[in-house]
Amino acid sequence: MGTFYRRMRARRGPASAIVATAHTIARMVYHMRKYPTPFRDLSPEESEEYTQRTRARAIAAMRKKAARFGVTLVESPA
Repeated sequence: MGTFYRRMRARRGPASAIVATAHTIARMVYHMRKYPTPFRDLSPEESEEYTQRTRARAIAAMRKKAARFGVTLVESPA
């Protein structure tokens, strides 16, 4: 939920991010109460995969935005 909150805070601001995170938690609790299944948190492998997908999505968005401005991005080694 921390990653979700930080992503929403960057996009919509802290107040809206808190409401969105609370809504997500409420939906999770409702689902767990309605269908008696335990909460399953992301494993470290799944969390790493999620982080990589998020990074790739951000890079693609940057490339698209740079192309709109007529700028070419050059990737440098980390």
